[in-house]
Amino acid sequence: MTPLLQRQTMEHGAQRTATHPARPSFLRAHHEAQRHVGIGDVSASRHPVSLHTVLGSCVAVCLWDPVAKAGGMNHILVPYSGSAECGSRCGVHAMELLINAVMKEGGDRRRFVAKAFGAGNVLRVFQAPTVGELNARFVREFLSTEKIPLVGERMGGDRAVRVVFHTHSGRAFVHTVDGSRLPEIVREETTWFNTPPAERFPAQEPVLF
Repeated sequence: MTPLLQRQTMEHGAQRTATHPARPSFLRAHHEAQRHVGIGDVSASRHPVSLHTVLGSCVAVCLWDPVAKAGGMNHILVPYSGSAECGSRCGVHAMELLINAVMKEGGDRRRFVAKAFGAGNVLRVFQAPTVGELNARFVREFLSTEKIPLVGERMGGDRAVRVVFHTHSGRAFVHTVDGSRLPEIVREETTWFNTPPAERFPAQEPVLF
């Protein structure tokens, strides 16, 4: 008999306890395609797609147009950087890319609603505010300025989380990551911070929108 794992999940911002097979059933809903959204990635679709990511101090914003049934997700590492080449791993650029990506799939930004996840205090960096807190503050301020309602969130805490966002329904599921994955997550995020600024952002050709 396949062992069952007890997971804490959240749907539309409300937590509930659900029992799922070892491979979460919500990842297979509606035979959706699946896409991993890594640091600096942006993905959107008007078709049924499960976008998933794992977050430590990073934050992921999910945008959804309930009329067009189009949605997307980004993966922000830091809110800003001293480098002009911060790119899609940082704040405003990541958000603008996400907004444009969902609009390209038929979404209307006047109808957008948002959900945000991550921004945990998982890096052993002694600073105040922490990277996670700065990320959470940026997301809330950006969405408020752009008048995009933040209808669900799970940001903060000291645990890494896995997020699955369904583009066809706008539903998001989040659960705490097994502790064995934490070193990998911390290593991926810390590597960026320990890389000299000149090497973080290799020269790229300008992109016109």
